[in-house]
Amino acid sequence: MSEQKDQPRSLWKRIAGGGSVALAIAFVAGIVVWGGFNTAMELSNREEFCIGCHEMKENVFVEYRNTIHYQNRTGVRATCPDCHVPKEWGPKLIRKIQASNELLHKALGSIDTPEKFNAKRLELAQHEWARMKKTDSHECRNCHNYDYMDYGEQGRRSSAMHQKGFGEGKTCIDCHKGIAHSLPPIEQDIGASKAGTAAEQAKPAS
Repeated sequence: MSEQKDQPRSLWKRIAGGGSVALAIAFVAGIVVWGGFNTAMELSNREEFCIGCHEMKENVFVEYRNTIHYQNRTGVRATCPDCHVPKEWGPKLIRKIQASNELLHKALGSIDTPEKFNAKRLELAQHEWARMKKTDSHECRNCHNYDYMDYGEQGRRSSAMHQKGFGEGKTCIDCHKGIAHSLPPIEQDIGASKAGTAAEQAKPAS
């Protein structure tokens, strides 16, 4: 009788033991898969990856190298993902999914020549401006948080414009278009050129 009673207990112990092993294997596998996925996402979030295709390297990257975001007196440099990819994991994943559309256009050759790129420059810029406007210029404010701006250290015009703009509910991209890339031909008072970048290249052909 006791042997018959012990058999179900023994069977349950084997099942429980096997379940614990399976759970442990699943947990370790989950860590490996998650780590691999996150590593791959971070590798795709580097400047070297961003300029891996000639469309970016020969167009916007060349322009960006002539701006203060690339080289300046402090040596603090904002790279492609600093401005175009959220740092928080969830929004970053969403942005990566949205950017997968670029793979299609890479295959189609939509902007594979300077002529094609410039023909779509305004459309591409407007998409990015709209995205930044929607997020209240979130990526800009990772470095330029206006809550910590010392207006006394800014120039008179900058100090006045910043306080006026923030008071009106404006966000960085409302005024600072063309800060790192050449502007399309649009009306824009701020976003000055450096060494022949934004303003000169944004002039419509006469």
